[in-house]
Amino acid sequence: QVKLVESGGGLVQPGGSLRLSCAGSGFIISAYAIRWTRQVPGKERELVGNIDPAGRRKDYGDSVKGRFTVSRDNRENTVFLQMNSLKPEDTAVYYCGVPLYNYWGQGTQVTVSA
Repeated sequence: QVKLVESGGGLVQPGGSLRLSCAGSGFIISAYAIRWTRQVPGKERELVGNIDPAGRRKDYGDSVKGRFTVSRDNRENTVFLQMNSLKPEDTAVYYCGVPLYNYWGQGTQVTVSA
């Protein structure tokens, strides 16, 4: 069964950091570009970042550039999202997915609050 499972979300204070993981099972994640997005209820889903299959090319949404970093460990079939200098406006459900097939995980909640 093909699955993507996000983890690592939680509550963090402004200025803090979190590292999200996106674990793939049932398929070889290294063959695919992976995208991180986020969504707040009532708003459209927003691009966070993309990473190519080899992990060499990355791009980011404007609101997270310079603060967030996408990486991957293909041996572990996992993609990561390192989030630094978090702001309250980063509060959202974060999803990882395979954009080629429009396939997404269930998401993990990130809340940035004092």
